[in-house]
Amino acid sequence: MCTSLTVCEWKKVFYEKMEVAKPNDSWELIMDPKLKPNEPDPGWKQYLEQHASGRFHCSWCWHTWQSAHVVILFHMHLDRAQRMGSVRMRVFKQLCYECGTAHLDESSMLEENIEGLVDNLIASLLEQCYDERGGQYRIHVASRPDRGQHRGEFCEACQEGIVHWKPSEKLLEEEAATYPFSGASEPKAQEGSGYNFFSLRWCLFWAFLCVLIVYLQFSFRTSVFL
Repeated sequence: MCTSLTVCEWKKVFYEKMEVAKPNDSWELIMDPKLKPNEPDPGWKQYLEQHASGRFHCSWCWHTWQSAHVVILFHMHLDRAQRMGSVRMRVFKQLCYECGTAHLDESSMLEENIEGLVDNLIASLLEQCYDERGGQYRIHVASRPDRGQHRGEFCEACQEGIVHWKPSEKLLEEEAATYPFSGASEPKAQEGSGYNFFSLRWCLFWAFLCVLIVYLQFSFRTSVFL
């Protein structure tokens, strides 16, 4: 039974995609908030999604924030004889930095982000459980990119010793070039398709142009008086 709309969406997408990837095997997806990184049970494999994006909601002060530093932990196991597999999943939470509440709220994710993240999960699952080539992993960024600095003191994953990272601009550009029509990459592609006249580079250009105009005017007036 689903505990939230986000959990229901995760299960729905996972089961649909696994039915296509491995129609003869039965898989289940279990949410496990007590899952520990680097401590899989014997025979289980681990996959760590380090650069997911999502929204957090504080149930105390109703503050909502976007994060591109969401960490998701998966433990996977396949019983080849029974043709049955299980995936345990934990989405690491974040504290609200507005009210500082001790309540850790779960992340909700956009549907297109969940689909891409499930693709990454299945790619790892095929490699580790079936010894098959899983395909290329993709970077999935928020619909409104988070440009703020990650605050580890409010991050459950950081508190548990998980070192995670935010994708560099170069990797994001490669993702947009590789998947120009993907929902996850669309915002970045659109951002790169035009000119941002308020960027640092353009601000420096306009400042230089203004200084040059003032200098030329001053030089012209000086030559006239001479």
